[in-house]
Amino acid sequence: MPLSLTIMLGLPRLAISSVSSRTTRLHQSAMAKPMGIFVENDNAFALSAGFQIMRFKNGLEPHERVNLQFDACYVPRETYLTGELDSHDISVDRDGQIIFVNTRFNCLATTDPRHSFRALWRPPFISALVDEDRCHLNGLAMENGEAAYVTAVSRSDTIDGWRDRRNDGGVVIDVRSGQIVCEGLSMPHSPRIYQGELWLLNSGTGELGVVEGAATGKGTFVPRIFCPGFARGLTLQNGFAFVGLSKPRYKRFEGLALDQRLRDADSEPWCGIQIIDLAKGTCVEWFRIDGAVKEIFDVAVIKGHACPMSIGPEAPELIKFITHQA
Repeated sequence: MPLSLTIMLGLPRLAISSVSSRTTRLHQSAMAKPMGIFVENDNAFALSAGFQIMRFKNGLEPHERVNLQFDACYVPRETYLTGELDSHDISVDRDGQIIFVNTRFNCLATTDPRHSFRALWRPPFISALVDEDRCHLNGLAMENGEAAYVTAVSRSDTIDGWRDRRNDGGVVIDVRSGQIVCEGLSMPHSPRIYQGELWLLNSGTGELGVVEGAATGKGTFVPRIFCPGFARGLTLQNGFAFVGLSKPRYKRFEGLALDQRLRDADSEPWCGIQIIDLAKGTCVEWFRIDGAVKEIFDVAVIKGHACPMSIGPEAPELIKFITHQA
């Protein structure tokens, strides 16, 4: 089955790398600060980007191609103008409602026809719904179509308080109970449920691992593999983990354990994707990005298309891309 790896870059770009049995292609389209991505099905994904929440849809039929090459073309068919909320992870629940991490307001939120957002949930230690990034809520794990776990850099309840707790203040919170189920983490990101386990990236140490005992309310983070970069962006498919790596922003994130881990390994941090065999705990493939691009926030896998592309909301090509239902 064709498999495409969708890569969300931290710069204003959306890149889609399409993988078939013979070749790999890379497609880029302009985006304003792309962050979280959630694949709804083969023909749709949701994206948080800059001041917008968007739902992209594939406008091509199975027999159609763009430029005789691209077998899927995703365009933003639904756009919500939220303002700059610094939205991070995004998902869609069992009822089709968008849920996103509203980092500036320390909550999970959804779109609203009148307002910038409607708050759905916030951590019990956050005392008010205010425009103060207090704990740096960032990651969201869904289970059975509902929000299950979130990650935060700290449990701080003061403006920007998380920056003083980057080394070991990170927590995982059970959304359903409000209970902190794992603590002592370093800038955790990208929690995901896979085969009954809660996986996440402990970004400050560069580790991919699982939270053992999360369901009991007293979980412990167990590292499985070290990745040479600031790890953000995780998807798990068919026994493999697709992990996004970024170069650390040293002026803001210096002094983390990741720095020493890289020195011990005589390595430099790099930006790109690592594909990890979960059974062996080894990297089996990788995609490195050099040049101006230094950060990745999220990654996702889209099945069913060998060579997809996307058109950004500001692209002139969008004006002429017209499709209709037969």
